[in-house]
Parts: sequence; C-alpha cells; structure tokens
Amino acid sequence: DILGLGSALLLSGFQRLLGLTGQLTTWVLDFFVALIVSVYLLMSKEHFFAQWRKLLYAFLKKETVEKMLYVGRLTGNTFHGFINGKLIDSLIIGILAFICLTIMDMPYVLLVSVIIGVTNIIPFFGPFIGAIPGTILILTVDPMQALYFVIFIFILQQFDGNILGPAILGQSTGLGSIWVLFSILIFGDMFGFVGMIIGVPTFAVIYYLISKYVFKKLKEREMDEVVEDYRSRYPDKRIER
Repeated sequence: DILGLGSALLLSGFQRLLGLTGQLTTWVLDFFVALIVSVYLLMSKEHFFAQWRKLLYAFLKKETVEKMLYVGRLTGNTFHGFINGKLIDSLIIGILAFICLTIMDMPYVLLVSVIIGVTNIIPFFGPFIGAIPGTILILTVDPMQALYFVIFIFILQQFDGNILGPAILGQSTGLGSIWVLFSILIFGDMFGFVGMIIGVPTFAVIYYLISKYVFKKLKEREMDEVVEDYRSRYPDKRIER
C-alpha cells in the first residue's frame, strides 16, 4: 500500500511537471512568434498603414475615416507614451533596487531586483506584487532582513509613485488615481497580467473620447458655461501629439 501510494504521488507529480513544462513551452513559443510578427509589422508599418488607409477611404465615408484615424493616432500616442515611460521608470527602479539591496547586504539581490523592476510595469500594484516573492526569498535566509526589505519596498514605492513616476510619465494618460485603480482592477480581471499593464492606457483613451463627446453635446445644447466651469476647475493636462 505504501509503495502504491508513493507511486501514485510520484506519477501525479510527474504529470504536473509535464503540464507545467508544456505550458512554459507554449508560452515561450507564443512569445517568440509574437516577437517575430511585431518585428515584421514594425519594418513595414508605413506600407501597412497606407494600405489600410486606402482600403478605408475606398469603402467608408471620408468623415468616418477621419474619425477612425484620429482615434488611432490618439491610441497610438497614449500607448507609446505610457508604455515607454513605464519601461524607463521600471528600469530605473530595478537599478535603484539593485544598488540599495547590495548596500543593505540582502540575499538574492539580482533576482529580487529583476522581480521588482518587471512587476513595477504594473501601475499602482506593481511594487507590492513584486515585494511578495522577494520577501519570501529573503525570509528563507533572514526574517529580520525580510522586514527591512518590506520597509525598503514601501519607501521605494513612495519615491516612484510621487516623484519618479510622475516626472517620467508626465500627464500621458490624464486619469485621476481612482480611474487608474478602476482600470487596473477591471482589465486585470478580464485579461490577467497583460490587462493590468494595458488597462490604464486603454481606459485613458476611452475616458478621453467620452469626455470629448460629452463636451461636444454640452456645446450643442449651448451650455458653454458648464464646460468652461468644469475645465477651469479640472483642466485637462494631457498633451495631444
């Protein structure tokens, strides 16, 4: 019986290992396929967009095409500014974490710093998500250092959220804190890790287009004073490019 139980546990563990290996292999293959497709699209993007523009003008009204192109430019600019800014911000945070953790003589410095830098791409929750595996790793070596690490992460998050992040990202999204939190929760629930990254710029585009439409309707109803009063109280700091 003991031998049979051991064999069953071993077989179950082996099956789980095979499953995880298969998932990892699929993820790696999907990543490289997406990377190759992205490179080809970037190399021929001008020709690709010219073809789509020609196709749109051939079958749709000019006004409709102009609106679609405007939304496309707005989306591209928003994503470009946000993603590039977050990558630079996360790289700096990862380097700062590596330097500070080295000075603090923490274990697994390189691994923990990479985790902090990668998870920092996620707005708002990123530093805390990265702190969980880092704390567990350090806790296996020294519980007191794990406590110091948690305090360090809190200080680093405050620096990133209040100083470094706003300085790099500027007003690329134009969203308030409550909408940033809302977009991360909604898109994260729908699309997981990827949704937490793209949620903020995606919702920023939607939010901006709805706001512009509302202002347009108010002006059509000759309620310019409502528009001016709102804009004077809450100016839109987004820079349209």
